[in-house]
Amino acid sequence: MDGRRFRDVLGRFATGVVAVTGRDPATGAPAGMAANSFTSVSLDPPLVGFCVAHTSSSWPLLRASRGQVVNILAADQEHACRRMAARGGDKFADVDTVSSPRGNPVLTGALAWLECDVEAEHVAGDHLIVVSRVHRLHLGEDCGVGPLVFYRGGYGRFRSAVSSAREAPAYVRAAHPRTVDGH
Repeated sequence: MDGRRFRDVLGRFATGVVAVTGRDPATGAPAGMAANSFTSVSLDPPLVGFCVAHTSSSWPLLRASRGQVVNILAADQEHACRRMAARGGDKFADVDTVSSPRGNPVLTGALAWLECDVEAEHVAGDHLIVVSRVHRLHLGEDCGVGPLVFYRGGYGRFRSAVSSAREAPAYVRAAHPRTVDGH
């Protein structure tokens, strides 16, 4: 199968984007990577998953970290995402963070974050499927910014139901009254 064609076809599926962050246990320096393969796996126990390329230089640092934080990125965090996706360099330059309860970086402005521990890793072709158990989670401030979306090799925005409800026709607002007043 032609790899480029495979990538083009899969690029037609829009995904959200996360930044997985932690601290290098040897140096205490922040470590991070971007992933667009994040998914909920189980409610009981609370498990999430994401995929990591075997060639990732960030994943060994994150795996060794005292847990990881999965930051669900907002549409205005493309710069942070590009930093996390880059190879080498200071991924946290010009990226504001605060510390999670375990001391891992949480990206300021993330829509939500989950603090996790690796539960299992499964080899799948040129990637690892990482399954992590969620220990803490937090919803960010709802400031009307939607998620960062990855589609056809580029970043985009999704207009959230809250922001678009006021612009929707009356019959849509009546069908979804909770989106109009934000409750």
